[in-house]
Amino acid sequence: MAVICNWSTSIFRPCLPILVTDFGNTKRCRIACGSTTNENWGISTRQDCQNTHLFPVDELYCSDNYKHKLDNVRNLLVKSTEEENLILVDAIQRLGMGRHYQEEIHTILTHYYAKKPGDSDTTYGCYSLHDVSLLFRLLRQQGYDVSSEVFNNFKGENGKFRGEVRQDVTGLLELYEAKQLSFEGEKILDEAEDFSTKLLYRYSADCKNRTFADRIITRLKYPCHKTITRLTETNFLTYFGTANNGWEKPLKELAEVDFLVGKSVYQEELLQVSKWWDGLGLTRELKLARNQPLKWYTGSMAILINDISLSKQRIELTKSIAFIYLIDDIFDLYGTPDELAIFTEAVDKWDYVAIDTLPEYMKTCYKALLDTTNEIAFMINKKHGYNPIHTLKQAWGSLCKAFLVEGRWFADEDYLPSADEYLSNGKVSSGVHVVLVHLFYILGLGGTHNQGAILLEENSTLISSVAAILRLSDDLGNAKDEQQNGKDGSYIEYYMRDNRGLSFKQAREHVIKMIASEWKLLNKECFDINPFSQELSFYREACLNLARMVPLMYSYEDNQRLPILEEYVDLMLLKP
Repeated sequence: MAVICNWSTSIFRPCLPILVTDFGNTKRCRIACGSTTNENWGISTRQDCQNTHLFPVDELYCSDNYKHKLDNVRNLLVKSTEEENLILVDAIQRLGMGRHYQEEIHTILTHYYAKKPGDSDTTYGCYSLHDVSLLFRLLRQQGYDVSSEVFNNFKGENGKFRGEVRQDVTGLLELYEAKQLSFEGEKILDEAEDFSTKLLYRYSADCKNRTFADRIITRLKYPCHKTITRLTETNFLTYFGTANNGWEKPLKELAEVDFLVGKSVYQEELLQVSKWWDGLGLTRELKLARNQPLKWYTGSMAILINDISLSKQRIELTKSIAFIYLIDDIFDLYGTPDELAIFTEAVDKWDYVAIDTLPEYMKTCYKALLDTTNEIAFMINKKHGYNPIHTLKQAWGSLCKAFLVEGRWFADEDYLPSADEYLSNGKVSSGVHVVLVHLFYILGLGGTHNQGAILLEENSTLISSVAAILRLSDDLGNAKDEQQNGKDGSYIEYYMRDNRGLSFKQAREHVIKMIASEWKLLNKECFDINPFSQELSFYREACLNLARMVPLMYSYEDNQRLPILEEYVDLMLLKP
């Protein structure tokens, strides 16, 4: 029987949080959405990076001290008992250190998975709601085929969760976390979410231990599967189920070294991105365009934060994000409808000859877009043996066409798109497709003999779901109240027009359900990918990281600040 409110407070705070940032405050949702009051993105980036001491990464990674810390945690894993190994695996993964122990974690999970699913008393060798829920989540997120029916063991003859489960707060927390990995049609997990959420909010209100109560609220707001745990889980190591287990010290020591390594690598990458952007000179000609390499880089850092070695990939991915913003500003701030149509046609042709058809202010941007994308394609061809330029230029053409469509909608007061039409175009104009297509090839997934195009098509639902989550969440965040005047260009507005008589509250609830449904589709796509294909598995995780950025983009304080994001950017990228 779990104890409800006696968790002790720990001074430990994870030392290697993951970065997420907001992206832009235009009327359209871009690769990431939201806004921030911090207007200094990129203004002093180059100077800040140049004045920052870079840690000797190779020395840190190769030092005997670092290897010793790695071995200390490895020994914990190897020697851990069945009563504690799942909790330890969870802690290591939440700290972002799972990459060091893939073999050990695979061995532990396979050991459980090899057992029979169970009878009325046990599931894969686990008995408690906490352990079954945790194991379910760990197995499913690694791609193991595990059925949600395992939770029927905690229901009574009446089909409802048994009474004693209501008192197991730690079990309810894990049940709520497990539900976040649900697929469409898994009714029992939908029931589990409703059941656990109501009880946990009640317990948090009644709990006298405010530290534990805050812990419950944090996990309800930021379930680990749908957020970046290294930002939001600031004290999850406060309880391991046994006292004085000796885990905190070795985990903290290793996390501290990983943090220093990451800080050095990311600052050097940001410096390279800033130099590249300054070298293009685009903002000297397009003075109204955003000049924010720090913001653009943080997106790539978040997406690919699970592997510190992918420096080149993060830098190249940042370049695609930068051009999404630059082209967005051209469409929003500079171009006339006729000029934007010409620009879109030129991008579709992907030919330097088309430069002569463009207005002067567009020429440099167009040439830089072609130069940069062609260079990325050349790099991929050199490293992996295939040239994805055809698919990359198609992605840019689709983006510009989506921008053009939105511009015409806003210019034409007599035409309003349907909600479905708006969302279909909005998923493209979010920029998600451009980024994830570039990422697909940058990670070496192109294959040969058109295998890349086939794989990319197979992952189209995954990309679409990420884009829908960002687009709908952005519209949900921007729709503050019912008193909206004119065209705000949001799904909620168009949905209410399509369904006359629907209240604003009902429309919001519909969008919330749509986002939940997209997460289920995304889960199915991600966890159906062969877990033992390392490249596809990593691509899956990167796509999830992009979707996981969304909750943090809207974690505003009353003064419209995003403290979690701003503090981490300052800590990781700007402070020495």
